Amino acid sequence: MSERIILRTGEALVAGGPPGTAAEPEIIIGELDGPVGIALATLTGSQTKGHSKVFAILNTDIQVRPVTLMVSKVTVNNARYTNILMGTVQAAIANGVLDAVRAGDIPKEKANDLGIICSVWLNPSVITDDNLDHQILFDIHRKATALAIHKAMNNEPDIDWLLENQDKITHKYFQMGLDGKI
Repeated sequence: MSERIILRTGEALVAGGPPGTAAEPEIIIGELDGPVGIALATLTGSQTKGHSKVFAILNTDIQVRPVTLMVSKVTVNNARYTNILMGTVQAAIANGVLDAVRAGDIPKEKANDLGIICSVWLNPSVITDDNLDHQILFDIHRKATALAIHKAMNNEPDIDWLLENQDKITHKYFQMGLDGKI
């Protein structure tokens, strides 16, 4: 049996596709009989208009394991946005979770004992993009989900790397502010 996983966090940014297709999931993962399970149940039962929480599924009625709850970072108030989030992106996240199990980042024997909360960012520009490439959007969100889980399960970046690189890294939007671009 694998060690107990109380609560781990991870984040990833995957870009490089057409505008609007970048993904930046934030992941919380842990045992269902601990704080993550309580948070997952609470979030599922406390739906909020514009911020619905749904399970990651491969297709209708095929939920992945570990159970994964998607929480949108953007207020959802457009049918097209909803369909993309609860279709292409939802399936991508589900596949990213299974990729993380297949890669060994999530122990297979823990698949029924763990829960994941995935905070999802989908660029609102998808609403007006009539040429949105759903395959690219799917691939990027799938990769980002698996990467965020990998980082969570491996405690990356570690504290030594962070301390060593702290003064070498400038937040993108802070730098844009310094450059007068925002």
